[in-house]
Amino acid sequence: MPTVAFHTLGCKVNHYETEAIWQLFKEQGYERVEFESTSDVYVINTCTVTNTGDKKSRQVIRRAVRKNPDAVICVTGCYAQTSPAEIMAIPGVDIVVGTQDRVKMLDYIEQYKQERQPINAVGNIMKNRVYEELDVPAFTDRTRASLKIQEGCNNFCTFCIIPWARGLMRSRDPQEVIRQAQQLVDAGYKEIVLTGIHTGGYGEDMKDYNLAALLRDLEAQVKGIKRLRISSIEASQITDEVIEVIDQSNIIVRHLHIPLQSGSDTVLKRMRRKYTMEFFGERLDRLKEVLPGLAVTSDIIVGFPGETEEEFMETYNFIKKHQFSELHVFPYSKRTGTPAARMEDQVDEEVKNERVHRLIELSNQLAKEYASQFENEVLEVIPEEIYKEDPESELYVGYTDNYLKVVFPATEDMIGKIVKVKIAKAGYPYNEGQFVRVLEDETVAEQAVM
Repeated sequence: MPTVAFHTLGCKVNHYETEAIWQLFKEQGYERVEFESTSDVYVINTCTVTNTGDKKSRQVIRRAVRKNPDAVICVTGCYAQTSPAEIMAIPGVDIVVGTQDRVKMLDYIEQYKQERQPINAVGNIMKNRVYEELDVPAFTDRTRASLKIQEGCNNFCTFCIIPWARGLMRSRDPQEVIRQAQQLVDAGYKEIVLTGIHTGGYGEDMKDYNLAALLRDLEAQVKGIKRLRISSIEASQITDEVIEVIDQSNIIVRHLHIPLQSGSDTVLKRMRRKYTMEFFGERLDRLKEVLPGLAVTSDIIVGFPGETEEEFMETYNFIKKHQFSELHVFPYSKRTGTPAARMEDQVDEEVKNERVHRLIELSNQLAKEYASQFENEVLEVIPEEIYKEDPESELYVGYTDNYLKVVFPATEDMIGKIVKVKIAKAGYPYNEGQFVRVLEDETVAEQAVM
């Protein structure tokens, strides 16, 4: 039986796509082995969001070549798409496929075995207008299923290379989304996370269909779905219609990840972001009206070229005022090939790091304040894994619908199920919980059918 090993760098979309590529190998009779072991084929799914992403990708490729010099080394993903020549130049690389035509990967492997000539199968992603169907019936991880609904981005923010790696916005056929969602629910998943490169832009390339319609249809048509999470959505995509759907929904969770990047209008203009702080603030206020207790998490880039102390403080104060529940804070890093990397007045590293620390402290404080609202409340948690910091303790870790991380006593067979847990002690990064009960509705319903 031929073997294949995978290594995925980068974002959730890449992890989703690795699972999809694995399905193709599985159908051809391959066995999946750990990346650290000897394998016939290695697939490295690369990331290029920062220069460091490129570097890490190259290191992993070389590691695979060393593991088994006779193996077929296949490189895919964003770095493969933007710099195929750089990858082809690494000794031992046999096949390079970008962020499209992944379904042809096994054909390329067969072709390579016959001809023994390296294959560069990367084409111009900007010409692609069709969503590439990649099916994932189940995941190696058994608790949260990602469901990719779109590909690409039309925004061209000045710090970002991703449109060049992923192409322009293309939405997945709604029938396919619904079909796969049903397949995942039937496989036992209680929570589905809608994901993509620019998830909230779903439907922008369609006539008479949009994200709000998709959310409605998923709830109406997918039998047995318990939780629906949107992995990320831009403020400009939170339309009144989307807010109305969230308000009426019984399955959309009380958590939204809305990338802010900066809380200063002048910085946002240099970033070429499509909103003002006034607009962003107004959207947050509306959302919190319809969803009391909503958790809003966000991404922030600190030290963007030209960022003054005043501009940084605008960001700081906006975040404090609007009580975000957690932030991912990144110091700005130059990405070769983007307009921001060529901008004058790059911010000094020390200044950047000092600002990053201030924001992380604020984030920790806000996260604790957010969690403390739920002390002594009973929330629904899906246990994901054993608590790694104390594996002997029979404690498990899982997330509530509003993205609080809870540690509580549970058992192996509760993983992936919905469990009622009382938040005994709020904290960050973990809340301590007391097990109340497993939601029994599913077994009762099954017995009723029998």
